[in-house]
Amino acid sequence: MLKRIAGFALEREIPRIKRSVISNQRSAVSNQQSTVRKVYLFLDEFTKYNEPELAQTFISLMNKLGYEVIIPKHVQSGRAAISKGCLKQARAYAEKNIRLLGGLVSAETPLVGIEPSCILTFRDEYPDIVTEKYRNAAQTLAKNSLLYDEFLMREVEAGRITKEQFSDMAAEIWLHGHCHQKALVGVEKTAALLALPTNTTVHVIPSGCCGMAGSFGYEQAHYRTSIAIGEMILFPAVREAVKAHKTDHPVFVAAPGISCRTQIHDGTGVTALHPIEILYRLLKTDL
Repeated sequence: MLKRIAGFALEREIPRIKRSVISNQRSAVSNQQSTVRKVYLFLDEFTKYNEPELAQTFISLMNKLGYEVIIPKHVQSGRAAISKGCLKQARAYAEKNIRLLGGLVSAETPLVGIEPSCILTFRDEYPDIVTEKYRNAAQTLAKNSLLYDEFLMREVEAGRITKEQFSDMAAEIWLHGHCHQKALVGVEKTAALLALPTNTTVHVIPSGCCGMAGSFGYEQAHYRTSIAIGEMILFPAVREAVKAHKTDHPVFVAAPGISCRTQIHDGTGVTALHPIEILYRLLKTDL
């Protein structure tokens, strides 16, 4: 009944809201590194309310790699408001985040995001939608707001994260990139990050949009179109990857976007993982 009233696709499961035990906090580094670096985590609205366990996995991953994770006080990104044309509301979120985060975030201690569409809103839209009073601060915050793969690969290139911290377990990974990410920064860093462990093989699926496109695929009027888009390239590639797997090493389907992971599951029955989850599984157990 609720689905019909809301125009929600009957074939979809309503996303579950989970009670998050993660809030503004500092995390403890679990290894004995002599130098501990600090990073701020933007706990986006989708991770916080739908997948809080993903945030905890990110925190655990960073702790084991020798980083302290701090979740500063902030509000939602405004991504949903922008997608529906509610720009005044989005501007209010943007300016509040600038006030809360502007004095904390820097090149040395960046703001790192897990969900591509949310953290990239800081980069793409914030400098344009805020009032003149906040323009310079928005541009500074934008420069120091990084997607998780951008930050981690920066640390790899600086020699602070190495392949020796990961196991040599063989694994095959099929990566579907998030549209927002592909449009603004690309998926090359994600692929390189997943290829960091010695024996991982990464295949980038040459897909366009998964078909979900935020709330689009959840709407009854667009459901068939959404599934048809997935069937063009993404769904067959995922099915073939799973079907062709005949070795004793694991095969992972990776997708950094929550909407993409939902679409893959609904269209193929395969559970896709965020790249952070895969990296955590590939860490050496003694870290």
